[in-house]
Amino acid sequence: MPRHLQASTCHALTRRSIDLRQLYRHAAKACEPGLRMVLNDNVRTLDLLIADLQAQSRAGGGRACVRGSWCGVAHRHLAGWLVHSAGRRDQAWLRVLAHGESGLLHRFERAIAIAIAPPALALVLRRQLPRLLGIHLDMHSLAGTARY
Repeated sequence: MPRHLQASTCHALTRRSIDLRQLYRHAAKACEPGLRMVLNDNVRTLDLLIADLQAQSRAGGGRACVRGSWCGVAHRHLAGWLVHSAGRRDQAWLRVLAHGESGLLHRFERAIAIAIAPPALALVLRRQLPRLLGIHLDMHSLAGTARY
């Protein structure tokens, strides 16, 4: 696989992960303390995932992404504004985060399944899937049971 495809795949996944991590941080500031702890745990999990992706970029001879996308910034601000107007803010944040996390998980699975990723990157992505699945289960179970 051409080197530029590996780098672009890794950069795209890294940027998406950074965007989601920033969204988690933004949500954690606005949520109640118990939920804030769960969200901060997920931030730490995403930190590990991002660090692995950045290390993979560096190992391939490229530069690692350290920033998210401008779309991620716009989405974070829009989500914050919309959630602020919601009646059940914690539940609204959980649904926004669950949706973002599902998108990231789908991107990882797609990169592995359709062989976008070269073998070394695919191995890193497969190693990260359990972490993403853990976040996925957390967010969807919390979003489904948050009824207050």
